[in-house]
Amino acid sequence: MDPIKRARRLTWAMIASGLLTMWLLIAVSSVTAQVEGTFSWWRAAPALIAAGAFTWLYPRMADAILDRRYPTRQVVVAAVLALVAAGAGGADPTGWGFVLMAWLGVAMLGVSIRTLVLQMIGTWAAGVTLGLAPGAVALVPTDRGFAYYALLYGLWCVVLPPSGRVWLLIWRLAVEAHEGRDAHTRLALAEERLRFSRDLHDLVGHQLSAIAVKTELAVRLSDKDAGAARAEMAEVNTLTRKALKELRQAVRGYRELDLAAELNSVEGVLEAAGVRCEKRLPYRELPDGVAPVFAYAVREAVTNVLKHSVATFCRITIRFTDDEAELEVRNDGAVARQSVDLGSGLAGLRERLAAAGGTVSAQPAGDGEFVLNAVVSLPIRG
Repeated sequence: MDPIKRARRLTWAMIASGLLTMWLLIAVSSVTAQVEGTFSWWRAAPALIAAGAFTWLYPRMADAILDRRYPTRQVVVAAVLALVAAGAGGADPTGWGFVLMAWLGVAMLGVSIRTLVLQMIGTWAAGVTLGLAPGAVALVPTDRGFAYYALLYGLWCVVLPPSGRVWLLIWRLAVEAHEGRDAHTRLALAEERLRFSRDLHDLVGHQLSAIAVKTELAVRLSDKDAGAARAEMAEVNTLTRKALKELRQAVRGYRELDLAAELNSVEGVLEAAGVRCEKRLPYRELPDGVAPVFAYAVREAVTNVLKHSVATFCRITIRFTDDEAELEVRNDGAVARQSVDLGSGLAGLRERLAAAGGTVSAQPAGDGEFVLNAVVSLPIRG
């Protein structure tokens, strides 16, 4: 499950625990009344109807608050239903009166401190008033007076708000962190696209400009000196082939053979996305032909780390012997079926490694980690 969805579900469950507690106390109170012979359907029926309607509204209020929308109208309606349920049930704070506390547990989320204090005072006053109102008899009769109601309702009002607001704060911090991470990732990918655009311009821009100039010259010479025009067009043909070759090299990732420059580039992209980059490189220079292949592999692997994981670290390891060279890119934060969802990039990487006499694998490594491993036999063929 996506981490942000899991965080939302956990926060929602903690908020909804107030509703579960409410029904548990109502059930215990009703069973006790049945045992003692004091249960009255005339009073329980309207209390149950009001509590049922309140229960229907409760998750809708919680969802709206988690989405940063305070449902004022629903909160007011739920308050009326809570008063009816508590009043009809006798407002015992360990029974039907806890409906008021369940209302406070969701109504106080996302409000200012001033509003919260007013809600706490109002809920406390409503509970004490309903419990001590003349003629108000709970379904389970009690002979407790003002101190009982004042202390117990006061305890509920003090304990409930902090816990609920802490969970809401945790949820909102998780959302903000997730949104910030997405923004960093989008920025990193945008920077990579800009870099590729710049590289493409540097590679073929000069040739295309020269082609345009020579083509124009050939057109002007065609009526005056056919031989010179043909010579210019021959050079245009040469430039076109060269531009096409360099364009293919750019698209395939062979822009530069300097692996160190590529490693520095992906390290900057990862750090911009909030991913710690660790590099473990050999102290010796890589064999001929290995650098361009691994440069492309590093770029593709890091792109997949950014697009298909929620990584906090990425470790790039390069090692080689006399017989083979190996690149390993390991990251945490792997999501389910990551290797299936990597798109066409992994297929292109496999083709490129195969052309160089190598292989590539990409798969989960346990503990939420993902590993891309590229191996080429030495010496590089081709």
